[in-house]
Amino acid sequence: MKQRMRTGMAVRGGARRGSRAAAATALVLVTAATASGCLLPQRHPVILPPSPTPTSSDGYDTSEPSEEPTYSPSPAEETYDPDGRDDVSGRNCDFSNSLRQFTYTVSITNPSTTDSFSYDMAVNWMKAKPADGKAYGLHQRSIVVGPGDTETYTAKYTVNQSSIGQFWYTCQITRAHKTRM
Repeated sequence: MKQRMRTGMAVRGGARRGSRAAAATALVLVTAATASGCLLPQRHPVILPPSPTPTSSDGYDTSEPSEEPTYSPSPAEETYDPDGRDDVSGRNCDFSNSLRQFTYTVSITNPSTTDSFSYDMAVNWMKAKPADGKAYGLHQRSIVVGPGDTETYTAKYTVNQSSIGQFWYTCQITRAHKTRM
């Protein structure tokens, strides 16, 4: 029987095992160092260029603005209340026995600085005693008032009775409908 040299193989095999063990140890060390960041190159923050603005097929910018645009109405866009009674005042509510006529001085002031308005006016002379809601007379008129102007006129109503006794009355501006011209 021939003897084989096992010791030689054992040495070679052992050497292989030793080199494998050294390689495995080195691999573990590299992996550990990499995981801890020791062997990684220094990284600087990555700065990406801004993304392109989305555009439609016709080339217009379709992105949303970052801020809401501010809006303030121009003076030409003044809002107004069509009930213009706040713009109207009256004085000198009177009745003339000789003329059988009610009179009332009405002043209309247009608060707008840019627009003219037409005021469709109604003035009533009402029973005051008893205050039963009945009117003695009604005067109606439309008048145009320019921006910032005041127009004054006398509203009149003539009673169709030949003789009028003593009575109580009041003057009321019952309508001042306001329309932009």
